[in-house]
Amino acid sequence: MRLEILPVLGIGHVTEGDDLAALIATAAPWLRDGDVLVVTSKIVSKAEGRLVDVPADGPERLAARDEVLAGETARVVATRGATRIVQTHHGFVMASAGIDASNVDKTRLVLLPADPDASARELRTALRDRYDLDVAVIVSDTMGRPWRNGLTDVALGVAGMPAIRDHRGEVDPYGNELQLTQMAVVDELAGAGELIKGKCDQVPVAVVRGYLTATGADDSGGARALVRDAAQDLFSLGTAEARAAGLADAATLAEAVGPEPIDPAAVRRALDAVAEVVTPGTVFTLVDEAEVRAGLVAEVPGWPADATALVLGTAPAPVDPMDLVRFGADLHRLRIALAAEGVPSTLLPPPAGSPASAALAL
Repeated sequence: MRLEILPVLGIGHVTEGDDLAALIATAAPWLRDGDVLVVTSKIVSKAEGRLVDVPADGPERLAARDEVLAGETARVVATRGATRIVQTHHGFVMASAGIDASNVDKTRLVLLPADPDASARELRTALRDRYDLDVAVIVSDTMGRPWRNGLTDVALGVAGMPAIRDHRGEVDPYGNELQLTQMAVVDELAGAGELIKGKCDQVPVAVVRGYLTATGADDSGGARALVRDAAQDLFSLGTAEARAAGLADAATLAEAVGPEPIDPAAVRRALDAVAEVVTPGTVFTLVDEAEVRAGLVAEVPGWPADATALVLGTAPAPVDPMDLVRFGADLHRLRIALAAEGVPSTLLPPPAGSPASAALAL
């Protein structure tokens, strides 16, 4: 495979209502079928009118930006000083929800496209129907990455090609069957396009030639396929936020629910799954003895007399506040592990006199 990365020059300033297909086709009459267009999300947002007016400076500008950020935020992931890492309504985890103040008038902010996959499909369709060009389209934006310095472009939307190249089931040269390898090829192509677009060169579109021999259907799932499901995300919160969530879990009180038949082996698998990652000193004890259960019933109103219980405990009282936070995180891990085994659980109040212990009704 030989790849070429080509700049699309001469597009100029993009404003609301501009026809991106016409701008690109006019600036790049040399486009070919099978090319991959990497289009900066900012010009898509501008053409679609995804701009908001804000004061040029001062505290009023900061207040207005905070209000805009709140509207674009589905979930706060981490906060450090003035930095906000949030999950957008699209599912992307980004600093400041991708809100951008560069390459735009000082009295305006640029938001991400409302539906980048739809934007990519619309541009691809326009180029095909009006200019007889069969190209794939990637809508890209710049992101940071956990654990690594520096920024790179990634795909927010895609049409005409799959977002992921799935190698699972293939056999490597050593005879090993690949089990996990799924390459985010549209992110790699977005990063390649950014090498030639730059940040200050006013080149908002690049063409990657040679990767595709033919484009695919528009129903490939788009870039949404790149968004990791929260249940599979092992790092869905910042450190401080995870500790706060653990504390909240540890302090949650809920009424017991009637028990369903539980497979003890499933519970044991969940216990084994978290045994090596819990805080030293945390103890998980599966309680089946009727007399112990009866004691819990006496201490915890509403505990069903025929429920199997997991009693979790740390060090005896008094408990350091951080011990409680760590215990809450351990409890959260256990509940996730139980859910993965199909075992429902309800957190109950801790037995009297045990401030760092809690019980799960199974």
